[in-house]
Amino acid sequence: MSTDATVPPAPDSANTADETTISTDTFQAAVRRSEALWKDIPANPHKYRVLTGDRPTGSLHIGHLFGSLQNRVKIQNLGVTTFIVVADYQVLTDRDTADNVAANVREIVLDYLAAGLDPENGRTFIFPHSHVPALNQLLVPFLTFVSVPELDRNPTVKEETRAAGLRQINALMYTYPVHQAADILSVKGNIIPVGKDQLPHLELTRKLARRFNTRFPSDPAVFPEPDALLSETPVILGLDGGQKMSKSRGNAVMLKATAEETAKLLKSAKTDSNRLITFEPEARPEVANLLRLVSLCTGRPPEAIAAEIGEGGSGKLKGLLVETLNSTLAPLRARRAELAKDPGYVASVLKRGIERANAEAEATLTAVRKAMGMVLLTWN
Repeated sequence: MSTDATVPPAPDSANTADETTISTDTFQAAVRRSEALWKDIPANPHKYRVLTGDRPTGSLHIGHLFGSLQNRVKIQNLGVTTFIVVADYQVLTDRDTADNVAANVREIVLDYLAAGLDPENGRTFIFPHSHVPALNQLLVPFLTFVSVPELDRNPTVKEETRAAGLRQINALMYTYPVHQAADILSVKGNIIPVGKDQLPHLELTRKLARRFNTRFPSDPAVFPEPDALLSETPVILGLDGGQKMSKSRGNAVMLKATAEETAKLLKSAKTDSNRLITFEPEARPEVANLLRLVSLCTGRPPEAIAAEIGEGGSGKLKGLLVETLNSTLAPLRARRAELAKDPGYVASVLKRGIERANAEAEATLTAVRKAMGMVLLTWN
């Protein structure tokens, strides 16, 4: 991606202490860059490509909706070519079986479509890892540009190692950050929507692109160095209030849940014993989380919502959240139910996405081979 006069240069990560943290200067530069990108994209959507996605470990929940799906739809609707990878191979990073993966892929695609991702616009493509061989082949050259100590320090690997305890992580998990880079760079993604806490996760992709372009220079360079497109949405905590919302932890409200199921779950959400409702994220994280959810549904500041509830207590807060969340999700749930009646449509969406992703990844792999001086065979 060429640097526009209105968009400051991407931050240099040379001052990064390690892969788990970034310097204050680098962080602030990334914030400024992201702000400039958000301003430039509406005027020049053709300059940008985005890749993002999810592992198909189950259907999606409201944390996905507010944390990423709405942002993806916004970027798509601005006219940006959007690639969504359903990372089915990556399910095997922490599981011994691929049971239910095919069904989960279908569930996730239904959630995508219901949330507003639109493969009929000719610029949004949804595809699974396992059906794009060239993407996965990019792992081989990319692995030569990263050291074992770098992978040891990578935040994704460190977090998984910590979570695994005494259980050994497999090599696919160990090389997951490189696979993530292959996802992004296979389609020449140059903007990646992430939360501020995820900036270090993108850094290895930028390094791999830079290292390849330096060792195998060409004009134009084979790979862009992707920029972070930062989201302001905070992390959505689970209903237990302790950790990030996750289906595996049993603390999530699924997008496909009924209004009744949603009400039951929200009424069981953890709060505290203080009847006066206040927005204090540090002191009262569980209450603050519910207030944020009402805010995301209504567009009102959480402080104003808290002041309105006042001494009404957690019961009034939960009742308001049930009402506003079910109202927000009602159109999505109706679309999802209608889409689920036609299983063939999901298959057709994936087929078109696979065709486009293969074309993109094959072209990228050819450019990689050419830059590296590999033998190129053509048949007439």
